[in-house]
Amino acid sequence: MLRTLDLVLVGAMITAATITYQIKHNAEEKLDQVRELQAAIKLQEETIDLLEADWSLLNQPSRLQRLSEAFEEELQLKPIETLQMAAPDELPGRASDFAPLVAENGDGEADAALTTGSVKP
Repeated sequence: MLRTLDLVLVGAMITAATITYQIKHNAEEKLDQVRELQAAIKLQEETIDLLEADWSLLNQPSRLQRLSEAFEEELQLKPIETLQMAAPDELPGRASDFAPLVAENGDGEADAALTTGSVKP
């Protein structure tokens, strides 16, 4: 009787050790994946920072002014006239234009589809 109990306990210990090893191995693999993802994220963040710095250099007003003067004839660039700009009352899509269009449907709720210009069948 003592011998079979010893064998069962030894088998349970071997099973527990095997399961523990598998769990540890899986955790180490996941940790490696996390580290790889963190490295990729850091690389992407550094790339974004570099591209933002490059973008700010390319959009400097002095640089753009030099380019516009250099290619003025080729691109036929002209200064903007004040008459080319629209006044605020000339702009389409003001909220006050749509306010009277809101109607109530049969159950007392406002029909917002009319404000967007969509038509219900």
